[in-house]
Formats: sequence, structure tokens, C-alpha cells
Amino acid sequence: MDFMSENVYIDAGFQHLCESVFVRLCQIVGTSVQVAIRRETKDMVEMVNRRVEDNDDVISMLSGSRREGFRLEGSDVDFMYWPNNHRVICDMSQSEHYYTENKTLILSDNSESPPGFALLELLTPTTYRKVQSACVPMNDRLYISSSVYRQQTQSHDFPGSIAHGPCESGEVPGGIEYDLAHCFACDFWPRSASSWINRCHSWPDREVVNEIVRNGCHFVPIGHPLGLHEHEEWRISFSLAEHKLVHSMNHCQFLTYGLLKIFLKEVIDKQSEETNKLLCSYHMKTVIFWIIQQNAVPLWCPQNLLASFWVCFKLLLKWVYEGVCPNFFIPENNLFLSKVHGSAQRKLFLELHGLYEKGLACLLQSPSIKSYITNVLYNPRLSINANEDRMISECDHDKELFNEIDRNISYYRQNLDHCIKYLHTIELMIGEPLTQYQVLMLQRSTATILWSTAFSLNNMYTNTCLNKQMYFADRMPCHMLKLTAKFGCISDMMYIAMFYCKTFRYREALYITEMIKVKLAQPGLMYNGHVDPERYTEAVGGQSWSTKMRRAVAYDIELDAHTCYINELTLEQQSAIQNNRMITTIHVPLFVVLHFVEFLCYRHIDTTLAQTALEELQVLVHSDQGLYVLYHLRDISWEILGICQQMTGNLQAALYSYQQSLTQFPLNKIQNATQMRIQDLHIT
Repeated sequence: MDFMSENVYIDAGFQHLCESVFVRLCQIVGTSVQVAIRRETKDMVEMVNRRVEDNDDVISMLSGSRREGFRLEGSDVDFMYWPNNHRVICDMSQSEHYYTENKTLILSDNSESPPGFALLELLTPTTYRKVQSACVPMNDRLYISSSVYRQQTQSHDFPGSIAHGPCESGEVPGGIEYDLAHCFACDFWPRSASSWINRCHSWPDREVVNEIVRNGCHFVPIGHPLGLHEHEEWRISFSLAEHKLVHSMNHCQFLTYGLLKIFLKEVIDKQSEETNKLLCSYHMKTVIFWIIQQNAVPLWCPQNLLASFWVCFKLLLKWVYEGVCPNFFIPENNLFLSKVHGSAQRKLFLELHGLYEKGLACLLQSPSIKSYITNVLYNPRLSINANEDRMISECDHDKELFNEIDRNISYYRQNLDHCIKYLHTIELMIGEPLTQYQVLMLQRSTATILWSTAFSLNNMYTNTCLNKQMYFADRMPCHMLKLTAKFGCISDMMYIAMFYCKTFRYREALYITEMIKVKLAQPGLMYNGHVDPERYTEAVGGQSWSTKMRRAVAYDIELDAHTCYINELTLEQQSAIQNNRMITTIHVPLFVVLHFVEFLCYRHIDTTLAQTALEELQVLVHSDQGLYVLYHLRDISWEILGICQQMTGNLQAALYSYQQSLTQFPLNKIQNATQMRIQDLHIT
């Protein structure tokens, strides 16, 4: 059957319809500016991290749709982790590129595996316990079992997490699903994918191809269900390459990809229970990669968007009919082989063919798109402004930018050397060619590293009495914290107040908290992305992003568990570390920290005002509906309220608060501390 020969007739009315859907997709998927913000801020943090994390034990990388620039409702947050001192090589000659004293080498062997899969032979000794435990002997050699390694690396950080393919999957409050994959990195492009390089005549361009090949690939712990060694095999992952390919798309291509994902979720998956989830978003990505590379669409533009979508849909239909979905990098790897076959394949084909016979009217089954089609059909003269520059307001643009910066600002600093390395790296990057979004990202990063360094210095020298060391413990951190206020946002000022409180300068701390309260009380505040657009524009509209960030933007507080910020939270920080999490960071609502610091300081100055601060904290924790105390941060919020109540001698109230903390989602992993505090109350 030839599904690829039909052409969609394009006239002025059809172009008008395409423009309407283009506008809608810009609202759902994002304008080119919004997508650029998401990608460039993430690129910035990865550029810094790559230069700093040379000696880190484990490397992490955001992957999947969020890394590509999507923020679709319900889309997963995907992370890949791999041990930095382990590398996969494709043949023995590549071993000469490594100093084996500090690198464990693993050999990829695909001689007995299906295309796209391989066995991993351990060549040199490893000290990584999880790798040692996953080794199995085969043919007098030692191989790393994918199934055992997958079990070894599952952290079960959050309740309800399950194994899903090569990943550990689960959901955190707010409906955000996550996939965590522990894998191995390979600095070389696999030979089985060499044909892809030769196919790249028109897309992507040679520079992108070279960068993709230079970055190599990964091996994720999942075998082919029809392979001889399913439980030992590893799948070759081209996540890095896919990011580069998606980033090299123009915006219409990216929106078409987005429309395919929406069509899958809202139309294809709703056809029947039997075929639900047979197709996945990776199949949609594979479709559009092939369509772009084969030049199957002559012109990617807003006026041709639906025609582009239809070409992609017809290729998908052809693949389902044939039962073959060729992997973009290794075409011999049929992505349908163990999933889309037999009666399920026939059923899926009939459903897709039914949609095909409806023509583009099948998009009317998509709740997200339907009204933007019907509005044009019923009102052919409806005015549509497909100019992206006018689709997004100044406030929404700023909200996107500041939210992405805050999401990507998490550097995990465990010692002073790390902080200094970050500062030096940022200093070197200042003179490099950066985009306007990356400059702001670097500015906020500088603020974060400055307050991190300030606390690291103080913690390092706080128990000494030598004059020179006391200078580093006090005056140098104070100088850094003042710079933090110049570079960062409102919430970064909170670290100054915490530092003054920690060093017994209670009046100075309260002076800072009063300044913060004034800033937080202004009507144009953007807090955790919540903002009144009109008042925000009145307050800071037209000003530089740097000025807006300092005057009108605030987020919650991040505390590295290895660094002491507030003595009274030491127990909670120890609990986070004891839980053996890869990311030992405690997140606390800004307003909770504000009242906490005021309470701690006023206890030494005015007990009446200390009680007032406690009452304000209590009202906030008891009454807030997720605006100032996000639901997934309620564990630490109830905990801090309990600490304050216990300090005032109100043990019954403290017990209730600690019990409430235990019932919340355990994002911060402080349950051990909470149980110890409850036990302490009973002893008292």
C-alpha cells in the first residue's frame, strides 16, 4: 500500500488553517523564543558543570523531552547518571586514549546481540561496588549484567517508584513523573551506527554531525527481549545525539514534532485499550527525524504546518502496516520488533487507517487543537496573527526566563575547593561569546556560587582563632554575600540574613529580613512563577532583566546538606545525607525561612516579637494553599514550625507539627530527623 503518494491540496484557506494551528502550538509547545530560553539556560549550566565535574564520581544529565525544549503537561523529567571513572570502548585499540590507573574500561561486544544492543565486558578492575555486584562470568570473561545493575542502582528515593524499561520511574507531587536511568558513557561513535554518518547529506549539517560523533553515546541497562542474553545486554542510547538533532530543527519542524506528540497522547492512545501505549513519543521522534532527513517536506513554514504533519502521519501508518520502525541511527534495529506485531499490530493499523480516511479532520479529536480548527472553519475571515513576537507578553517572557534559570541553578557544592573551581570557571566564561539568556544565567549562577563559597569559608574556619583565618571566616564571606545581593534575586538576600544569624549578629540579620519583607510585599512580585502581569509590568516593565531579577523575582531556598546555614537544622541535614541520596539538598519555602530566622534572632532581642514571628510562621504553615508553601515542601515546613514550638516549650504543638511532617511527601528525606525529634519530646 502506498500511503506516501497523496498530497494535501494547499490553498489560501488551508494556509489560514495552518496558521491557526501554528498559533495554538506556540501556546502549548512554546514560541521559538521560549524554546530558546529553555535550551540556552540548560546549555549554560551544562557548560559550567562539564568544566567543573572532571573529578566528580557521578555525572548527571537531563535528557528526554524537557532537554529538547518541551514543557508539555504530563511530560516526564528524564535524567541519566553514569560513573565518571568508567568508560565503554568499542575495540581494544581505543584503550590507548585512557590512563587506566583512574579509568575503568569496559568493552562493548555486539557479536551475539541484536542491532542496537551489546554485551559489556569488564576489562579493568573497578572499585565501584554496584558494578562489582553486577558482574557475571560468561565464556571465561566477566560481563556486567544489565538487569542486576539496574536493580543495584535503583535508589527508591520517592514512594511508589518502579522499574520501567532501563529506568526507575515514579511521580512527585504536582503530577510530575520522572525517569532515572543509570548507564555508562562511551566517548566513541559505535560502528553499528556508521551508516548514519554517510546518510547525512542535507540534514543535519556537517558541523552538527561532527559534534554528535565526537560526543559518542551511552549504554543503558536493558536487553532486547528477543536477544540471546536479554538479562545481560545493554541498549545503545543516542540521547545526546537526539538532543543535538532536535535543537537543529527549525521552529516549524519542532512544532510539528510537538503536534505528533499531542496527537499520540490525545487521539491515537484514545482509540482502544488494546492498542493504548503501543506507540510512544520516541516513535514520533523517529518519524520526524526520517522525514526531515529524506526531504519529504519541501517547505517547513507556518502556512504548511498541517501538510508537514500529514506527511509524518502517513510514514507512521506505513511503518505500522509493515511492522517495521527503523531506528534513525541503526536502521537494522526495528523498534516495533517486540511490541507492534500480530493481532495488536493489525488492530493498531485499522485504527490509524480509520483516522487516515478522515483526513486532517482527525485532528478534531484532539481537545487541545480542536477549537483552533473549528474557529477558522466557521469563520474563514477570522484574523490570525501568526507573528511570534506578539504572541507572548513581556511578563510571560520574563516568567519563562526566570523560571528556567531557577530550575537550572542547582549546583551541588560539597566543599570549598568545589566552590572555588566554580568561581574560576565562571570567571573564565565571562569573556566568551554568550547569548543574552546565558549571560543572565551566568549572573544568577555567580550569586549562587558566592553565597555557597561564603558559607563554605565560614564553616571551614569557624572553629579557629588565628587572625588571618578569622578574616576568611568572617570578612571575606560578608563581602561575597554583599556581592550576592547585587547579582542575584530577592531570595538570594536570605543567605545574608542566615549568615548574620549564624554568626550572632541578630540585629543585622533582622535588618536584612525587613528589607526582604518590603521587597516581598510589593504587588509586582514574581514568586515561584506566580505573578500579577499588570502590576509586574507597572513595577519593572521595560527595565533590564538584571534589574527585574534583583527587584521583583524570588524563589524558594536551597540548602546543601553538607554545609551549615542554620545550626538548628543540622539534624535535618544529617538525615538527608544518611539517606544516601545522590542529591543531598534541602529545599525550604522562602517565607518559612524568613519567619524562622526572625524567630531565632528575636529570641535574643525581644521575646514578644519572637512569639509574633512564630505565630506568623504557624499561620503560614497551617493555612497556605500552595502559594507560599509548595505542597512538596510541606515536610520541612512543618518540621521547622515544630522546631520553633519545641524551643518555646510548647511540646504538644511541636509533637503535632512533627507528626504532620511525617505525613507529607518526603521530598527532603528528613524523616529520620523528625522521628528523633519526636523521640526526644517523649524523653523530655
